[in-house]
Amino acid sequence: MTKSESETRSELIDQQLALSGWNLKDSTQVVEEFGISLTVPEGPREPGAPYEAHQFCDYVLLSKSGKPLAVVEVKKTSREAAVGREQAKQYCYNIQKQLGCELPFCFYTNGKELFFWDLENAPPRKVVGFPTRDDLERFAYLRRNRRPLTGELIDTSIAGRDYQIRAIRSVLEGIEQKKRDFLLVMATGTGKTRTCIAMVDALMRARHAEKVLFLVDRIALREQALAAFKEHMPNEPRWPHVGEKLIAKDRRVYVATYPTMLNIIRDPTQQLSPHFFDFIVVDESHRSIYNTFGEVLDYFKSITLGLTATPTDIIDHNTFQLFQCEDGIPTFAYTYEEAIDNVPPYLCDFQVMKIQTKFQMEGISKRTISLEDQKKLILQGKEIEEVNFEGTQLEKQVTNKGTNTLIVREFMEEAIKDSNGVLPGKTIFFCVTKDHARRIEEIFDRLHPQYHGELAKVLVSDDPRVYGKGGLLDQFTNNDMPRIAISVGMLDTGIDVREIVNLVFAKPVYSYTKFWQMIGRGTRLLEAAHPKPWCLEKDGFLILDCWDNFDYFKLSPKGRELKAQTPLPVRLVGLRLDKIESAIDRTRADIVEREITKLRLQIGLLPKDSVVIREAAAELARLEDDTFWIRVGLDQLAFLRTEIKPLFRTVSNADFKAMRFERDVLEYSLAVINEDKEKAETLREGMVEQISELPLSVSFVKQEEALIRAVQNSHYWAKADEDAFDHLITRLGPLMKFREQNAGAEQIHLDLVDELYKKEWVEFGPQHEAASITRYREMVEALIMELTEHNPVLQKIKNGSWVSEVEIHNLTELLYEVHPHITENLLRQVYKNRKARFIQFIRHILRIEVLRSFPDEVSAAFDQFIRDNTTLSRQQMEFLNLLKAYIIEREKVEKKDLINAPFTVIHPQGIRGVFSPGEINDILQLTERLAA
Repeated sequence: MTKSESETRSELIDQQLALSGWNLKDSTQVVEEFGISLTVPEGPREPGAPYEAHQFCDYVLLSKSGKPLAVVEVKKTSREAAVGREQAKQYCYNIQKQLGCELPFCFYTNGKELFFWDLENAPPRKVVGFPTRDDLERFAYLRRNRRPLTGELIDTSIAGRDYQIRAIRSVLEGIEQKKRDFLLVMATGTGKTRTCIAMVDALMRARHAEKVLFLVDRIALREQALAAFKEHMPNEPRWPHVGEKLIAKDRRVYVATYPTMLNIIRDPTQQLSPHFFDFIVVDESHRSIYNTFGEVLDYFKSITLGLTATPTDIIDHNTFQLFQCEDGIPTFAYTYEEAIDNVPPYLCDFQVMKIQTKFQMEGISKRTISLEDQKKLILQGKEIEEVNFEGTQLEKQVTNKGTNTLIVREFMEEAIKDSNGVLPGKTIFFCVTKDHARRIEEIFDRLHPQYHGELAKVLVSDDPRVYGKGGLLDQFTNNDMPRIAISVGMLDTGIDVREIVNLVFAKPVYSYTKFWQMIGRGTRLLEAAHPKPWCLEKDGFLILDCWDNFDYFKLSPKGRELKAQTPLPVRLVGLRLDKIESAIDRTRADIVEREITKLRLQIGLLPKDSVVIREAAAELARLEDDTFWIRVGLDQLAFLRTEIKPLFRTVSNADFKAMRFERDVLEYSLAVINEDKEKAETLREGMVEQISELPLSVSFVKQEEALIRAVQNSHYWAKADEDAFDHLITRLGPLMKFREQNAGAEQIHLDLVDELYKKEWVEFGPQHEAASITRYREMVEALIMELTEHNPVLQKIKNGSWVSEVEIHNLTELLYEVHPHITENLLRQVYKNRKARFIQFIRHILRIEVLRSFPDEVSAAFDQFIRDNTTLSRQQMEFLNLLKAYIIEREKVEKKDLINAPFTVIHPQGIRGVFSPGEINDILQLTERLAA
């Protein structure tokens, strides 16, 4: 409904000003219809030319000393706020001229949109609400005392490395150019937090900022940031102090998690102004802030700095967009490679040892369990044939004490030790689940009882013992014990413990971003000024990879592609709109009316205190008019999908288990309307399974027993209509929170002896130096290229000339004696070719002969076999693909292997159930040729 200008003022602006603490009845705070006298221009006026000797400004906001701080110009709601822009500007200059005061700040609005203009300093920008009197007086003080940032000195005792100074300068210069959004990409360990603190220090000294917010995503990172600000800016008051819950408005540095700050701005009792902060830092800026927590940045709209360690080529498009950067071009970037290559290096390099057990590689089955353990299982009353798990199921469907024990033993053997050479240095164990972490802790205690349970401790985010002075994290950081922190997620990112010298990947990782963040826990150098007796020197760190993570990211450089996460409330509304559209197409007016009623109810429950909802006031106002809903068509549906559906990302206080059930019922009813029988059947089976898992032992569930049993009968669904669907949602939806406590197959616990299947890094030379395969190959190829310039034998090989056996022998001896110690066996391992001779590898390196790796050779042989046998069935093709992968991984296969797992996945009888005897002979000949 359109409001006149006076109605806009009385019904909207007065309330908005009052919300920001302005008392409109107090003329020492707010003056309405503020009179501005204009000088009458001399000389005759043209006939009919309008001019006024007096102007009236809608509102003027006054300082405590009675001076005008800001002008507010209001237009009626049907007009654009921008119509009042020039008028408000004139009022500001005229008031300054009339009173000889400082230039007031400028606001113009139509009640729905509000714009703030710091005249002569920045262009207008849309804001959420009016500033408080304290905000405006702070703005005026900063404007009055501001110094140019280009000449402001940077405190190099906080951040003095060259790249840190360049990063700070890039942001300070951007602020001078009136930019408001920045993104720094800096490798983990290069001092993002210190860089940021030095930047805050410069901004405060130059009077560009007085109140700063540092946003983090976890409590542990909040404590770490508070400690860093305390160390480097000890005189700046910080929030929160220990135990503080409510926001205190008398501090200058604020550190908070996203959820904490979101709750504060939605809490009307705390009334934190949207203009409270001058500068906001968003630590670990990534996709999680786009949905619910993006509301925090939308609310404050201050100068914002994003920090991330994610490599530039991996950063999501939305992150660049959020900070107004072109894709792939942050404000400043400093990579891990740059830090390692610096002389001296700024970060530690690392070595990787791959450790894999037999059960991880071959699974747990009758074929892999020792005879002694099989006897134990029989005595326990277990059927050996029923124990059949893939290696990938470890710590998911099954856990085996022997596997975890073997990993712990190997770690204790291979770990980088302290100066005494007995105990491992500081270590993080990355585990799959909390239960897995507890089991690892128990194994450390059992194997090393002499340390009285202090050697290894579990640190998880929901354990209150972790936090604060003397907490487990503080002990791990500042005490000799514990040496080993066993973590599930909590220590993956952001934790700064410089003395970490070992990382153990006891779980698979699929996110490339998370993978590098985890590696970053070990990259920091020691601080020479603060030595700790348990780690006096650190030249590098060791990674024990128990799940082939490094190989996975070689094959999948960016990890698994993450689908954009659509919040559940948004998906639910989307399905409802789809159902309305389908019902319209099928002229089912009864369903259209029913779903519109539900949709309007959902819209009415949107959180009114959310800044996202407040900014969408104009769009939501359209829906309050009943005429919008009288004839809902394509235009209305497009508006609802584009403008209204995304608003549901703000819904956070809801029963999401009930909502998921409602989504399933809604999707089923949509499939029924669309006559998609196959989809409806699949959805129905899923819902019946969910309902059947409701525990009747719970009294609330027991009350609905009749409905629960009825739903499990197909007769119920044959007769189910819209009333039945609504009844299901109403009666069973709230019970779904009980289901997950009862659902899910119980994990199988085994105690079987596991054995080491593979432990490798490339060793070479008399000192058994180590390097990754990639690094070793680079060293070999660089050396060969260098020697070719002056070695006559290598020059003859490069020119294609004949080389005698004596010359080859002499060359072999030469390469054996130089770094990096080149032998035929090592070259076979590195280039994955078990048959090539020394001279062939040299020709390959000199690019005069292409040498196929074993995987390439196997793939080519299978491709030829398939081309020669064009009548193969789908099942036979699947078997051959599995066999090819098996040979590439293990480099051999025996006849008996083909009737056991994993081939029994294709057919219970393995190869015998898929191929004829003649075909089996052909396949065996193929495998024998490859294994020869």
